Amino acid sequence: MARTVPTGSHADEVAQGSRFEFGENWRAFLAGLDEARIEEAEKSLREMLEVPDLAGRSFLDVGSGSGLFSLAARRLGASVTSFDYDPQSVACTEELRRRYFAGTDQWRVVEASALDEGFMASLGTYDVVYAWGSLHHTGAMWRAIDLTAERVKPGGRLFIAIYNDMGWASHTWRWVKHSYNSLPPALRWIVLWPAFAWIWGPMVIIDALRGKGPLSRWRNYARNRGMSAWRDVVDWVGGYPYEVASIPALEDHLRPLGFSATKVEDVKRGRFRRGHGCNQIVFSRA
Repeated sequence: MARTVPTGSHADEVAQGSRFEFGENWRAFLAGLDEARIEEAEKSLREMLEVPDLAGRSFLDVGSGSGLFSLAARRLGASVTSFDYDPQSVACTEELRRRYFAGTDQWRVVEASALDEGFMASLGTYDVVYAWGSLHHTGAMWRAIDLTAERVKPGGRLFIAIYNDMGWASHTWRWVKHSYNSLPPALRWIVLWPAFAWIWGPMVIIDALRGKGPLSRWRNYARNRGMSAWRDVVDWVGGYPYEVASIPALEDHLRPLGFSATKVEDVKRGRFRRGHGCNQIVFSRA
């Protein structure tokens, strides 16, 4: 594993309350990862990129998190480069590489920042650049988007997911997330429990009114998402730095760089957190 960020920089930001440790949640996620979840990740890539496989293509995973989609891309035939700023997320991706593709030279895993201009330039360009739910956590989202977009080959694809801009609600959640990370770990429940009640309370009430068991959605959530509802709430509430963008804002920003949207999944059409999730867009580069 290569290292391109100064030792302790991520730890310093966590200690200062300016960054959430996503890797803690990804370790829990890997414990329950199974073949069905991996196949769902493969299906997601095929459908969004509108391809039967990724054979012969290069794939860059920007902010690899658990490493699940790097694994899916490799199983679909791509040569993969994965990197993340969180050391524990890098360890999770390394673990998946060890489990499924030990010894391969077609999948490398690196600890690095999407804001490290020298590192980003050193990567070269790729057929598919995948940045799902990562660039809005860098602390400089638009610059991270620019540096990531530069890694896409002419004729290549940029598959990006960014938190939806909900106006005042996004500002409120930014304050909640900052407050959570600023508190000592022993006191974070002061923020976490009210947020949990806000997110899950209405769904539990609706299920009760419909005659469904109060725990049915909870159990199904873990089965469908691969992570328990509780761990996912921690991930959402703690996810800081936190920036947002609308679909038109992303399209307007990337158009001058030669990108056009070819597939869009608007989170506002779904029910996930009432619009609090990520809009997904696949861009093609001219």
